[in-house]
Amino acid sequence: MPVLDGIAEWSSRYEVILCDIWGVLHDGLHAHRAAADALNRFRQRGGTVVLVSNAPRPAASVVPHLDHLGVPRDAWDGIVTSGDVTRAVLEGEDAPYFWLGPERDFPLFEGLAAPRVEFEAARTLVCTGLLHDERETPEDYRDLLGRARERGMRFVCANPDLVVERGGELVYCAGALAEAYAELGGDVVFAGKPHRPIYESALAIAASLRKRETELARVLAVGDALRTDVAGANGLGCDSLFVARGIHTHEIGIAALALDHGLLSAFLSAAEVHPTAAIDKLAW
Repeated sequence: MPVLDGIAEWSSRYEVILCDIWGVLHDGLHAHRAAADALNRFRQRGGTVVLVSNAPRPAASVVPHLDHLGVPRDAWDGIVTSGDVTRAVLEGEDAPYFWLGPERDFPLFEGLAAPRVEFEAARTLVCTGLLHDERETPEDYRDLLGRARERGMRFVCANPDLVVERGGELVYCAGALAEAYAELGGDVVFAGKPHRPIYESALAIAASLRKRETELARVLAVGDALRTDVAGANGLGCDSLFVARGIHTHEIGIAALALDHGLLSAFLSAAEVHPTAAIDKLAW
């Protein structure tokens, strides 16, 4: 499997890049300038970039955050989030739901017809994340998840990521709670990557922008998570580029300044899913 220094030599192979946001374009605190530059250069060559994120918020509310972090708008053409998919799930029914997640995710629910209710009155539990993800773990929710399972509640996971990098630290996401609920035998609906609906939405955006559909052979998915980004690309049937310096940095054993190709090869050989190529950080 090739390890690239940059995507310039491969850029002519693809018409569309489906790019992860958190871990590729920023680390939660700072933008990765070289990654944004690479996507901008791809666009200048006629390519289309759709950002595909497991953020549990609508795409429109993600844009100001990218602006705040310094991710330039010329790095992308469109955005789709697991929040968008979650809204589509909830808009398709009128079942009362209970929301579990931090207040910053409130935009996900604005304007929905389905009623938001207290836990005891809900049939669906919508999870956008842990209430205090910097200090809590899934263990803190064992009792709540057990009570939800006893009531037969459906668990809608608005962010299938297990963890995310925030300034070099890993914090738990809604996917970790969804996994715990599934282990209890609960019914879980995953709204984002690696599941197909979010990719279908992303490809529809690309087709609208390009005025035609793009063959999957001409689509490249870029991301730093094997479980979501690479697995999602494999399931979709397109190529994938694994960004090594992301949530798997510590597992691979990457030093501060250098990517050890031997450690990377050993890590990927032991993985259940395999990317088409890898790169230290996204760059041109």
